[in-house]
Amino acid sequence: MKKLFYLGVIGVILYEIAKVYFIMPMPGSQQMNSIDAAYFLHTWRWPLRILFWAMIIAGGFAVFSGKMKWLGGILVLLAVGITYVTNFEMAADTMFYQPSQVIQHNAASNKVEMDRLVIGVEANGEAKAYPIQYIGYHHQVRDSLGGKPIMVTYCTVCRTGRVFEPTVEGKPETFRLVGMDHFNAMFEDSETGSWWRQVNGEAIAGPLKGKMLPELASTQTSLSQWLKLHPDSKVMQPDPIYRATYDSMSRYESGRGKSALTKTDTLPWKDKSWVVGIQAGGAAKAFDWNRLKKEHIINSQVGTVPVALVLSADHNSFFAFDKGINEAFTFRNDTIFTQTSTHNLLGKRLTGTGNDLKRINAYQEFWHSWRTFHPGTDQY
Repeated sequence: MKKLFYLGVIGVILYEIAKVYFIMPMPGSQQMNSIDAAYFLHTWRWPLRILFWAMIIAGGFAVFSGKMKWLGGILVLLAVGITYVTNFEMAADTMFYQPSQVIQHNAASNKVEMDRLVIGVEANGEAKAYPIQYIGYHHQVRDSLGGKPIMVTYCTVCRTGRVFEPTVEGKPETFRLVGMDHFNAMFEDSETGSWWRQVNGEAIAGPLKGKMLPELASTQTSLSQWLKLHPDSKVMQPDPIYRATYDSMSRYESGRGKSALTKTDTLPWKDKSWVVGIQAGGAAKAFDWNRLKKEHIINSQVGTVPVALVLSADHNSFFAFDKGINEAFTFRNDTIFTQTSTHNLLGKRLTGTGNDLKRINAYQEFWHSWRTFHPGTDQY
């Protein structure tokens, strides 16, 4: 019976540590393809816990009636302590909280510094901007845009901002941050308990594995650039409850953070180097951020699609376009020049003839993230 007690203690400790290890950034854990094992442990958490603690209780009578009762007490306290730490102190949704309220102001009453980076999104004539300094901590912000619910997400370890429509099979859904896989944040839906990858909205474990969340077009710009293009936009303001946490994030967006998980490599094509990734024509391509800063416009091709990637004069705001034809665009004074027309950064025709340019999503993220989730990507 004593063996049963000790096996139960070992089972509790190993289980609780393993459950967290596979879905948190611990040494070696994020390089493993362990999502199925992690989801199994999560799904069977209560049967396994009941089994191990039943073993502890069954064997505890023999242990606590013997001479080594002090050791038994220490082991039980250790098991309880590890259970508490892994489920409360180290759980993702107890480390990062959603805002208690989503405060939004127009440009006239906005208090966010104009050089801050934002994830901007527009739908049905309504535009909103979400500062990375805030959503980088929250990981997700639930809001509405153009009469529909949206879920604005950001993963600081991958440097990925995405905006999704939080609907699963046509039904509204709520999500909680559950951990990460290959350094990318994961969310769990409340209905089926499936796990969803932040970088592309794909369910990677659970009953809905393989399903995708609908993604909205979004743009990463400086706030000043966003408001130039969308003067009627609303801007997310800081939640007073988390002001100290926001302050700790103030250096992140510029790449000056010191954390090993979120710091920036200044040389190209290192794990933490910045790239701009584009998917088009069934292919993916990554563009070195340093090169884009030097050239300000890159004419290239992604798969079969001719694209133009431009960086505005503020050196922070970037935009990508499907050119439609294999023609070299030029760029100056934040204006795009084709052979027959000029266009603003939204692709709207300013002069000349022809249609507006077709915008396509482009994402700034760490190179390790883009190559992991786009294993066949080309490099420019």
